[in-house]
Amino acid sequence: MSSTYGEKIKVSIFGESHSAAIGVNIDGLPAGIRIDMEELQAFMDRRAPGRSKYATPRKEADRPEFLCGIRDGVTCGTPVTAIIPNENTRSADYDDMKDTPRPGHADYTAHVKYGDANDYRGGGHFSGRLTAPLCIAGGIFKQILAKDGITIDARILEIGGNSSDPFAAVSEAMKDGDSVGGIIECVITGLAAGVGEPMFDGLENVLARAVFSIPAVKGIEFGRGFDAARIRGSENNDEFYYEGEEVRTRTNNHGGILGGISSGMPVVFRVAVKPTPSIAIEQSSISYSREENVKLKVGGRHDPCIVPRAVPCVEAATAMALYDMIR
Repeated sequence: MSSTYGEKIKVSIFGESHSAAIGVNIDGLPAGIRIDMEELQAFMDRRAPGRSKYATPRKEADRPEFLCGIRDGVTCGTPVTAIIPNENTRSADYDDMKDTPRPGHADYTAHVKYGDANDYRGGGHFSGRLTAPLCIAGGIFKQILAKDGITIDARILEIGGNSSDPFAAVSEAMKDGDSVGGIIECVITGLAAGVGEPMFDGLENVLARAVFSIPAVKGIEFGRGFDAARIRGSENNDEFYYEGEEVRTRTNNHGGILGGISSGMPVVFRVAVKPTPSIAIEQSSISYSREENVKLKVGGRHDPCIVPRAVPCVEAATAMALYDMIR
């Protein structure tokens, strides 16, 4: 199981949804970087569960405990390791999942790959709970990038196809015991032209790989994205001009990336997030032990929509990928 990311830096995420703790190890951070722990906690709080009626009622403080690598708020130059205890688990809610996979989840594929050794409780290592340590790492990288004038901001574009009143779609789904997904837009500003490589290490490639580490992400598009396939080149091309000594484009259909390399314009991409698979509606599944078809009604505590909590995760994954590229 590969849970390590990076070339110049190495980010390893460990733990399961119901293990004693989850955490992250970051290798490659230089010494002497001051980390604002209050700012990092505020970033973590945006992702934490139990903070909204639209989120799972599972209560977790999500306060990172740094074991090493940071002293008095400053990086030591050695690997940074942080953990978050799992304090509000209810593993009994998942007893049925040992024999019956939940539709839309990784239960079945994990069972095929890891057999009875797989920790199915709460989704185990495949759970969205593992985005908490991702946000520890990403929150740190985001602060470092900001010192260089590079900002990363994501926002909800739509939920359940509704862009004017996104949370109305969540409320309607909750009434039906169902769930909804949505689209998140992320913008990187302050990134100079020239970052990225052609072919396999293009800026889009690297960002996409990191963003797809977030459970429930099913698609990504840059700039005008799929809509560019429906228009002419004369509409899609971005004309260049000088603004003082800086080269700019009059439009930004390319989303700040040309040939896998940043153009100096804002990098813009959108992420598709699927509906939460755990729903209260009865569904069809299978029994491994009996080798027969069965009905399943998922219990436990789940988000009717994970899009709001996924917004900081997109920022975190983006910051991780970008820092590794320009380190």
